Parts: sequence; C-alpha cells; structure tokens
Amino acid sequence: MTEFYAPLVAESDRRPGELLRTQSTSIRNLGDTTRAWRIVYVSSDSRGELIPASGTVISDDPITDSGPKPIAVYSPSFHGLGGECAPSQQLVRGSEPLDQIQAALDRGWTVAVPDGENLGITGLGPHTFLAARAGGHVMLDLARATHALPELQTPDAGSAPIVLWGYADGGRAAVSAAELHREYAPELHLRGVAAGAVVTDPGALVLFHHRGPWSALALAGLIGLSRAYHHLPLRHVLTEDGLRIIRHAETLSAAVLLEQYRQPLEHWCERLDPWNDAIWRYVLTRESRSAAATPAVPVHLYHGTNDLVVPIEFGSRLHTEYRQRGVDVSWCEYDTNHFRTAAESAPEVVEELARFLGRPPIGPTRQPGQKQT
Repeated sequence: MTEFYAPLVAESDRRPGELLRTQSTSIRNLGDTTRAWRIVYVSSDSRGELIPASGTVISDDPITDSGPKPIAVYSPSFHGLGGECAPSQQLVRGSEPLDQIQAALDRGWTVAVPDGENLGITGLGPHTFLAARAGGHVMLDLARATHALPELQTPDAGSAPIVLWGYADGGRAAVSAAELHREYAPELHLRGVAAGAVVTDPGALVLFHHRGPWSALALAGLIGLSRAYHHLPLRHVLTEDGLRIIRHAETLSAAVLLEQYRQPLEHWCERLDPWNDAIWRYVLTRESRSAAATPAVPVHLYHGTNDLVVPIEFGSRLHTEYRQRGVDVSWCEYDTNHFRTAAESAPEVVEELARFLGRPPIGPTRQPGQKQT
C-alpha cells in the first residue's frame, strides 16, 4: 500500500483529472457485487499548481449496456490532518461510515470518494483542512478521473451525469466545486450538489471553537490553512512550543487531535487573537464566501438544528445568500446533532440528488480552455 501512495512528480504536461495509478481493492461491509478501485490522479492546489491526489471509486455491476452510469462524488467530513485517516484507507479497514455511500450505490450510481489534498499520498501532509478551492479542485478532478477509469468504460463514458455531495468540511468542498465548475471543469456534466453542515466561513468557525471541547478544530484550521498557503509566513503567530506541537498534531486523526489538544488556540500563539494578524486576515478573506462565484446547478443544503460543531447559522446564511443570487437552492433542517444529521439525512439527500439527475442538463457544455459565452 505504501508504494501505491508514493508521491509522483507533477510534470508540466499532465492534465487535472489524469489517472496516474489504479488498483483493484475491496471495501468491507459492502455487498458481494460491489467492485472498488483505489486511484491516484492529477489535481491542483489552492494556487493552481499540479499535485497528485488519491481516492476510491466504487460501483455495483459497473459494466452495463445502457450507457454511462451517474457518478456521485462524495466528500466526507474532516477525518484528520495525516496518518492513516484518509478515507481510502479507512474504507479498506472498515472504519469509514457507509450510510451515504451505500445510499448512492443502492441507486445504481458509481460513487467516488476523494481523500482530499495531502491525505492518502505519502509525505505531502498535512491535509489542507478548510481550504475551499483545493477541496473543490480535488472533487472535480476525481469526477474526471472516474470517467477515465478503464474498468468503467462504456459507450459515451465521458458524458456520465455527475452529482456532488459533501458533509461539514466535505460540504465546503462540494459547494466550492459547484462554484468553480464553469471555470475549472466546464466539460463535466454536473447536474446538482448536496451539502450538509457547510463550513462557510473558516474564520468564524475558529473563533467559535478557539476555546471549549472542539478547540482542536481551531488548531487544525491554523495548520491546514497554513499548509494551503505555505508561500506565506502564517506560522509566525505560534510560540516555540506551538511550532513544536504542530509537527506532531499535523500527523494525527481528528479523534486524536480532539483528545490531545483541548487547550484554547491562544495557548499555542504569541497573541490572544492570531486571526487578527494582517497575513491571517488576508488568507481568511480569500477563504471567505464574499467573493465566491455563483453555482449554475441546483443546490440542496441541510443542517442539524442542534449542531454544536458547525452552527446552523452557517448553513442558513448560505441558503439566504444563494436565494438572493438566484440559485435554485433548497433547504432542510434535522432536529438532531452534527453526527446524527450526517447519517439520518442520507435517504432524503439521495432523493434530492436523484431529482437533479432526472432534470435535463442546464446550459451548454464546453471543453476546457473554451471561453464562457
């Protein structure tokens, strides 16, 4: 497994979505007819530089005579900054929740699960937690790579309709992918997006969690965004002790982070308000939703009313913003917490995605490099 996930040099003639490696694998707790492949493909980071990325493609009875199957790209919630917490590795071990994946497979769709930037691929970490553009790129390029997977080739495989689905930080990636679609991957036949508990504003999230039981998420946000913007001196806000501990923290899963790093964020910083540092304000402005593009496909947003991890106000504000922009957007609330919402919403979310797939495509498609008319 280590050899499969070894990093590759990003050559200038590579294209985002190009397959680099594929290997058949098995997923625990899925049906006997399910086939799966782990893949390494080309994507790009927050600055547009080419990177290797990894993921898993899962399908029931993938060869059909009825044309290309729909592809659902599903991005899970935050798993951690490094180590063995990549979804592709958890799927093999049987520790990845399967509610969403199974619900999509039951519809007869091919499911593609990205690991996220710097997870899975050996030695590139830490994961760029809360970096929206990179998350969107990785999802869209996984859809491209799934089209190209030889084992799934059917007539007109490149015309397979696509839906995107994500939860929490995965929901942030899905929304970003919807907004980037026309600019970054206009040739993809994207039909709609579902996103739950969306982290719309990372600055607000870390302020919400800089103290309390979820304070490790603020530390993880500092680590992830400083990796995404590694060309900027973002870690200068940390104390010597802080610089030391993040070298350990950036290798950990979310569960271990939350257990080991319960101190307030300022405990590791030179100042009590590191997010008011001028360079951090610049990054958080870039990562905020104020300059985001408008999705051209329908969007379904959902959230738990008792969500103590991502406050419901985040999602409701995004719903309002999209309505004001004229986006075809729907909203659903679940009277439960963050984690139960993720599982309990799966049947209804799949119904919404199926409704999107049943609609005719929106607008003309174009090939990469063509100008938008």
